[in-house]
Amino acid sequence: MELTQQAVLDALATVPDPEIGLGIVDLGLVYNLQIQDHLVRVEMTMTTPACPLHAQMREAVQQAVLERFPEVKEVRVELVWEPPWSPQLMSSAARHALGWSE
Repeated sequence: MELTQQAVLDALATVPDPEIGLGIVDLGLVYNLQIQDHLVRVEMTMTTPACPLHAQMREAVQQAVLERFPEVKEVRVELVWEPPWSPQLMSSAARHALGWSE
C-alpha cells in the first residue's frame, strides 16, 4: 500500500477511542497529518485534556501506522489542545452511532 495521507488516515480510522469506542478519525481527534520521507507526524487531541489515556492513545496511533506501513521508521504523535475538541468535529457517522441527530 502506498504511503499517502489518505492511507494513513484509513489506518488511524481503525484506532478506537477507548472511552467512546468509535474511531479517532470519525471523532475528529486527528487535526493534522504530515508525511516526510520515513517519518509520519500526527497532531491530534483528546476529547478532554483531563483524559488519563494519553499514553495509550499515542501507542495505538503509532502501532496502527507502523503495522500498515513497515517502511515508516518513526511516528511522532503530538497532542494539541487548540482548537479544543467539540462534538461538532465528529463525522456524521460518529454522531449517528452515538444516537445524536443531525
